[in-house]
Amino acid sequence: METVFSLLADQPVLFLFLLIGVGMAFGHVKVKGISLGAAAVLFLAIALAAWAQAYGIELVVTKQLGTLGLTLFTFAIGINSGASFFHNLKTATGPILAVVLLYVLTATTGLFVGKAMGMDIALISGTFAGAVTNTPALNAAGEASGDLATATVGYSIAYLFGVIGMLIASMAALAYGKNDRDQPSPLANRTIRVERDDHPFVGDIYQKLGSKVTFSRLRRGETGPITRPSMSDTLDQGDLVTVVGPRELVARAATELGHASSHSLMQDRSYLDFRRVTVSDPKVAGRTIADLDFATQFSGTISRVRRGDVDMVAEPGLVLQQGDRVRVVAPTSKMEAITKFFGDSARGLSDLNPIALGLGMALGIAIGELPILTPSGEYFSIGSAAGTLIVGLIFGRLGRIGPIVTALPFTASQVLSELGLLVFLAQAGANAGGQIAHAFTSGAWIKIAVLGFIMTTIMAVGIYVTMRWIFKMGGTQLSGLLGGAQTQPAVLAFANGRTNSDPRVALGYALIYPIAMVGKILVAQILGGM
Repeated sequence: METVFSLLADQPVLFLFLLIGVGMAFGHVKVKGISLGAAAVLFLAIALAAWAQAYGIELVVTKQLGTLGLTLFTFAIGINSGASFFHNLKTATGPILAVVLLYVLTATTGLFVGKAMGMDIALISGTFAGAVTNTPALNAAGEASGDLATATVGYSIAYLFGVIGMLIASMAALAYGKNDRDQPSPLANRTIRVERDDHPFVGDIYQKLGSKVTFSRLRRGETGPITRPSMSDTLDQGDLVTVVGPRELVARAATELGHASSHSLMQDRSYLDFRRVTVSDPKVAGRTIADLDFATQFSGTISRVRRGDVDMVAEPGLVLQQGDRVRVVAPTSKMEAITKFFGDSARGLSDLNPIALGLGMALGIAIGELPILTPSGEYFSIGSAAGTLIVGLIFGRLGRIGPIVTALPFTASQVLSELGLLVFLAQAGANAGGQIAHAFTSGAWIKIAVLGFIMTTIMAVGIYVTMRWIFKMGGTQLSGLLGGAQTQPAVLAFANGRTNSDPRVALGYALIYPIAMVGKILVAQILGGM
């Protein structure tokens, strides 16, 4: 093995990709439905580096590569979460603040308990990052403390219970979630026969239903032409109108207007056609549904948008991204022009958008290095991970600045996020390999495990109690929120597996994930600098 380790020491790029390939092979192995995922790369790097250290050989992945990986990860996360993050700030202030306060409480408790056990600040802050299973927080802790290797030791030992502890909390949430009453309806479409004789405006019904539905087709009587309804159109007795939206709102629309019809206007494609079209043209990406002025341009309607595996109602304020698949309803003669307008091509879906990527990364790293004055008169910086995350969130929210698209295609962001995380984990693990051997031989691992257990328990119990009994959140959504608060995909996968991918799980996860990323990084940064 000494020869192999010598070769890997001389070829750090070879070592990096060996860690990624072999690590993820182990990471995909499931035990009772649970796998380590990307964390397997971290543990493999630690094991190999520690093994090589026994021969007096140092295996490393350069710090610059680690920084590149981490900033790519956080920037991509920010891009994908930007829109939901700023929306959630307005709609879920209470739960978000509660989770942030729990991070502060956990870190404060960890500081006092860790100091009482004789642990240094790098080890405490790294243990915090492991207890909340957040690798960007690990980097922030390492940068602030000036000792990434020691911080990674704490992270590695605390990480395992960080996952297990939150899985237990998620199981508890799902146990009481069987009686939830907040199950959302999937999207549905229904042709409704109007029975009212007061001629209501389409816009009035739209507003009454909370602007969460789309009116896609209208036929006057039984045999008239099918047209696209506008907000100024009236609905007359005997009209047929197609409504798209959440199932319960579509049912309300039927009750409000008349009754569900046995006729389906979707079956008649002689006047209006419908199609799924992929947004691949950068000129469209970054614009809201309203900005497209689709009705004026094409006499059509965008009824829904599919992003990844999720269908969404095409609300006017929804910002389109490259890779989105839009459901359009328009005159048959307009379909060719509509297809050309959106692009409808696989080309460009993995386009890195180098302008946004380069400028966003540069700006984020620069912001991360800015010195911030504390009340004590000392300076600290939020770190490159937090800086790129913040810029990514803003870019993802804006979508476009003039002619420049600030967002990245969904697929490209996912790839960058995963690759960046793997590179960082490889670098962090390799640097910690020698240190972790010392931790186990010295007995320090016991202190780390105890402190990690305390921190994870505070988070798990605190979130469960506050969300269930204070904010009255359903158990199914809470199971996802626990995963989001822990920024832990394994918890999300577990909850999805137990609920057959109930949309409430993803809702809970997305609700808190962006602020959890920011909150953990900032708390770890401050804790590591103390």
